[in-house]
Amino acid sequence: MATLRRTVATAAVALTGAVAFSSAPAVSSAAPVGSAPSAASTSSYLPGSLDKAQNARLQAALDQAIARAEKNAASGAKKPGTQAAAVIYYDDSNAPTYDSLIDQSAAIWNARVTSVKLVERDGSATLKYYEGTDQGSYYQGRGRGDGLIFIDHAQANQYAPLRIVAHETGHALGLPDRYTQPCSKLMSGGGPGTSCTNPYPDSVEASEVNTLWN
Repeated sequence: MATLRRTVATAAVALTGAVAFSSAPAVSSAAPVGSAPSAASTSSYLPGSLDKAQNARLQAALDQAIARAEKNAASGAKKPGTQAAAVIYYDDSNAPTYDSLIDQSAAIWNARVTSVKLVERDGSATLKYYEGTDQGSYYQGRGRGDGLIFIDHAQANQYAPLRIVAHETGHALGLPDRYTQPCSKLMSGGGPGTSCTNPYPDSVEASEVNTLWN
């Protein structure tokens, strides 16, 4: 099982420009375009100090996408939903314990959004899933279908694992954390507590993803 340490990964990023794992291969063959993610671009299932900068960045990108969509709608320059769905390839070979849950999460998102489609392609993907023991589950990347999702065993035993996977996948699609919102909001993550098992984005969250990717 891959054991991921943020301090090790951050140091490796600075030295090599790739996200490294203490017992898993570095993400290199399918590394996302642009600079490698850092500790400042990390979103976790529970509130943490690393979330603030990432949330601000993701929220700013969402606000810009909404403003752009409103401007296009007003001018008639572009009709929502007319663009072909962007395909995001994901690799869950390094998270065998959660393989079926990752596939279920992809199916959930695919059924609710039209602007992106998650497709499994082990060995060559921009979004990779890992499992192990760390300081909780989290997403690390730019929110553009890239980076990595880490699923923490202890947390998955305490919280609903499918919700964890779907929530972190929401970050990969560009959505920020909203811990203070109710269980009906997928991006509230672990905020509502261990009793919350909802793995589905609501209509607003799905619309936001469509706006981000159109």
